[in-house]
Amino acid sequence: MRPAWNEVKRIDDDAQNVAKFVFDNGSAVAESVLYKYPDYSTRTVICCSTQSGCPVGCRFCGAGDNFVRSLTTDEIISQVEYSIEQTGIHASLMKRLQIMFMSMGEPLLNLKGLIPALRELYRMYPNAALLISTSAPLINYEPVREISTEIPTIGVQFSVHESTDEARDLLVPFKKKLTLAQIAREGEMWNEVTGRYPFFNYCAHDGNSSDEDANYLRALFNPLIWNATVSVVCERSEGMPATNEHQRNLASEFSLKLVERGYDVRVFDPAGQDTIGGGCGQLWFVQKWMQDHPELARPSVGRGLPVVHAPSANAA
Repeated sequence: MRPAWNEVKRIDDDAQNVAKFVFDNGSAVAESVLYKYPDYSTRTVICCSTQSGCPVGCRFCGAGDNFVRSLTTDEIISQVEYSIEQTGIHASLMKRLQIMFMSMGEPLLNLKGLIPALRELYRMYPNAALLISTSAPLINYEPVREISTEIPTIGVQFSVHESTDEARDLLVPFKKKLTLAQIAREGEMWNEVTGRYPFFNYCAHDGNSSDEDANYLRALFNPLIWNATVSVVCERSEGMPATNEHQRNLASEFSLKLVERGYDVRVFDPAGQDTIGGGCGQLWFVQKWMQDHPELARPSVGRGLPVVHAPSANAA
């Protein structure tokens, strides 16, 4: 592994085939999650961080209250290297390898670190899908389209989570972000230049899982261009039950509504969420690090705002 981190802590849930790694170098902390389905040779999924903390302040995320800094290219790559080393299998022998930039931080607010990391990871692991999950900050998306055209294994997913901008503003308090209509247009432009399908990720809860909500999404996101992920709710706080049958049923039922409206849909119910915080946003160990390093953990825009039950951003 590159000498980007001084300390790595591993936390396992062997029963659910998932491990979490907490990386620390004194000036930043990062988390990555390693999944196997059902073994590493068949399918390996790695969710890694692009920032330490996050400035976006999403109210469902355990890192939503604090931001330390963006991670360097080496700090991003080393998370992937270390995770793959832990599998004991050469990456070229994995039938399906997915590297996802969605554990902590907003990838598109760290293009300086992310774009070189994408190029290097594509060189190192040409068989890997490189998947970017974004809350859609208000930036110039041309570099994203350019690198996605250059590297054919890159995919993008927009964390939509709500069917209206008003509801999404409560969940994602970061002001400089795209509206849902702007997200729809950026996805269409990405599709035009890459020929690949973007995803939108949605968290179905009791307040947004009606037919009306499904119709709002259908009016915004053309199912001939967009695929959908519906995620089961996770909890950002350790010790709270991460999921229950009601939440799973909501996700499954809403996914059927989207299928009826022409979408290719997958439901994501992350392993390890009840035991090691394996779901995205469940950054239990990062929260402790932030408490222990108040001199480094600057308040994000979300600090002090009400916590909202979490959608999982992981798109495994």
